[in-house]
Amino acid sequence: MVDYHAANNQSSTGGVQTYMEQENDWDRDLLLDPAWEKQQRKTFTAWCNSHLRKAGTQIENIEEDFRDGLKLMLLLEVISGERLPKPERGKMRVHKINNVNKALDFIASKGVKLVSIGAEEIVDGNAKMTLGMIWTIILRFAIQDISVEETSAKEGLLLWCQRKTAPYKNVNVQNFHISWKDGLAFNALIHRHRPDLIDYDSLRKDDPVTNLNNAFEVAEKHLDIPKMLDAEDIVNTARPDEKAIMTYVSSFYHAFSGAQKAETAANRICKVLAVNQENEQMMEDYEKLASDLLEWIRRTIPWLENRTQEKTVNDMQAKQEDFRDYRCVHKPPKVQEKCQLEISFNTLQTKLRLSNRPAFMPSEGRMVSDINGAWHTLEGAEKGYEEWILSEIRRLERLEHLAEKFHQKAAIHESWTDGKEAMLTQKDYETSTLSEVKALLRKHEAFESDLAAHQDRVEQIAAIAQELNELDYYDSASVNARCQKICDQWDVLGALTQSRKESLERTEKQLESIDELYLEYAKRAAPFNNWMEGAMEDLQDMFIVHNIEEIQGLITAHEQFKSTLSEANKEREAIQSIQAEVQKIAQSNGIKLSGANPYTTITPESIDSKWEKAMAMVPLRDNALQEELNKQNSNDTLRAKFATQANAVGAYIQDKMEEIGRISIEMNGTLEDQLTNLKEYQKNIMSYMPEINKLEGFHQLIQEALIFDNQYTPYTMEHLRVGWEQLLTTIARTINEVENQILTRDAKGISQEQLYEYRASFNHFDKDHSGALMAEEFKACLISLGYDVENDKQGDGEFARIMGIVDPNGSGAVTFQAFIDFMSTETTDTDTADQVIASFKILAADKNYITAEELRRELPPDQAEYCIARMAPYTGPDAVPGALDYMSFSTALYGESDL
Repeated sequence: MVDYHAANNQSSTGGVQTYMEQENDWDRDLLLDPAWEKQQRKTFTAWCNSHLRKAGTQIENIEEDFRDGLKLMLLLEVISGERLPKPERGKMRVHKINNVNKALDFIASKGVKLVSIGAEEIVDGNAKMTLGMIWTIILRFAIQDISVEETSAKEGLLLWCQRKTAPYKNVNVQNFHISWKDGLAFNALIHRHRPDLIDYDSLRKDDPVTNLNNAFEVAEKHLDIPKMLDAEDIVNTARPDEKAIMTYVSSFYHAFSGAQKAETAANRICKVLAVNQENEQMMEDYEKLASDLLEWIRRTIPWLENRTQEKTVNDMQAKQEDFRDYRCVHKPPKVQEKCQLEISFNTLQTKLRLSNRPAFMPSEGRMVSDINGAWHTLEGAEKGYEEWILSEIRRLERLEHLAEKFHQKAAIHESWTDGKEAMLTQKDYETSTLSEVKALLRKHEAFESDLAAHQDRVEQIAAIAQELNELDYYDSASVNARCQKICDQWDVLGALTQSRKESLERTEKQLESIDELYLEYAKRAAPFNNWMEGAMEDLQDMFIVHNIEEIQGLITAHEQFKSTLSEANKEREAIQSIQAEVQKIAQSNGIKLSGANPYTTITPESIDSKWEKAMAMVPLRDNALQEELNKQNSNDTLRAKFATQANAVGAYIQDKMEEIGRISIEMNGTLEDQLTNLKEYQKNIMSYMPEINKLEGFHQLIQEALIFDNQYTPYTMEHLRVGWEQLLTTIARTINEVENQILTRDAKGISQEQLYEYRASFNHFDKDHSGALMAEEFKACLISLGYDVENDKQGDGEFARIMGIVDPNGSGAVTFQAFIDFMSTETTDTDTADQVIASFKILAADKNYITAEELRRELPPDQAEYCIARMAPYTGPDAVPGALDYMSFSTALYGESDL
């Protein structure tokens, strides 16, 4: 229904008076036109009854029912909301005239000049005067206060109709008579505000009666607007009555203007609630993502800190493969999640700041700084784990080499000691001749020389066993047992050797002759034999090198060894010549030799055999050293390939880091263009990923080749991975900054030109391109924008107030985002708690509380339930059952109190 009360509180002015005089200057002769009089009578009667029914009454005949002035006064009280003087209840003519005069006086008190309308004409039932009076009342209370774009009353109502019906075909409202004859204008007004009530496309311009009746019936049934006109009267009249049309159309204006206010209030509340719901969802998403990322870090760090040692190189290489899979498969998505987490946090804070909400404080332990700290711990554990794996592989390789060397030397020693105890414990000298005893003594002396020569090997075996124990070799028990057995046996051999020597020396005096040649042969053959055995050990010895210099050192040593072979061969020939001399003497003197040299078991045949074996091993050693040299050359080629790619990638990352720094300062064009350019730039950066993968491939080959150093580049794979991740994060943060600026612009209504001005001013005073202004630079920037802060001292005046806003932490620097937030706050309007409270008050029909039924009627279902779930019960003195407190709810939305 229409609310006319506000109109009655306005005082009379010259403008109102002039307007009413113009409207009252109506052509009274036209009222004599039967068609127009009929239309006015029906329309004015329906208009009056639409208000009188509020008081429980109505009129049947407009000129008869107002004659006594009682219903006329009642009508004025209803439409004005004011009390008129007490009417006179007498039935005499004077009583009726007095009542009508009271009504006319009240109309005149509202600034209306009644021309040629007196109480007597109304009391006498003058139809023309009665209709003129009712038209004056309609103008004052239903049309005068209509205002649209600085036009009022009739012009305002006409402009409102034109605006509302402009989009509709076959509708052209130019007046309040013939423009409405075909009925399409009435249907267009209803469809514009309630499209669910009218199927406009089904209406035909050539069927005006159907169109008019459709509009009148819909308005009466659904909009509570009584039927004031007859379709046939309008269609059959060349020019419908303007006053009747205006009266009826004004009812549409008042009906829809109230709905518009409610719709506006509901839209404001929906907007505020939508922002709050979106922010809450972003907070929940952040908490979940942060929790999941921290949980993954918590589960991963113990795995990276596990230092359980493996027994073999293959087992450790399997661990290395697991670690490489973690680096290439499992970690990259988590890097993206961490970057997305920071972007979501910054976007949420920007949205909260732009909507005047309190800043978001994540749960304890889930701040961005907490995540960065956990990530730093993860990367530290990751680095330590990688270094430990490589160290363990080197340790196990050395252990396997030492173990093989130990068993080789032990086998040679055990082969040499085989039968030595039996030899040393025999009593052959007791039945031997003097010469035989001397021979045995010399033989024993040769054995002692051989024993001394083997002392070094025993010490080597013990030293290797000790090193295996120190390096925690997994099979140390069997090594120690074998080493202990060798040492114990060596002690036994030493004791037996000493015992036999003493026995031989007791009989030495009885020995007179000895074959000096045999002795000399034995003395020279034994060390030469040991030299050959040592040479064969060295030629078969395994070697581990890590660079070209080491293998070249081994090759040099081998060449030096080969250079001694000529002298060694001469020694061999000399030894063999001794044996030849023995044979010559024996043949010359007819001596029958008993067989082998009594002083040594080393025969000329064995010397020649070992010499041939040693000579056969030399080219094999040459080939092994050459193959290792080729391998080291190949490793050096891998180093060079990795270095070339690493130097290129490192330079590329450095250049792009500097370039993104310049781009963030020198960006031009609209924010959308900047965002598009930045995303294209990000796409170009990501196109470089194959080069990173290529470098990872080189790095994998280097690790598989167990290359631990590279003199061709200062870069390590870890350093480049960190640089690449930092580059991607910097680009993502720059894109996020532009997106936040777009949010700021859209939320605050800042024009593109203003943003250009702010950016240009900020960059002009940012002399060092640091992305922040110092206090004096910021002050100069404010002065350039028209702020009067030039004479403010540090800590005083307007400048101190502004610094408190843009630099609340007192760091002395102002970022561009803080500068934009300040400028947008200074130049734009935002939603406030008071505005939301005022909107709720409209929906609550001016009550201090609102009901769940009202919320569900005015708001969308999800937002209505959101409010009902969070509003506290209203406890004021005017509370009713089910009343909800919308005031405390509205202030809580802006952080001014707790829900």
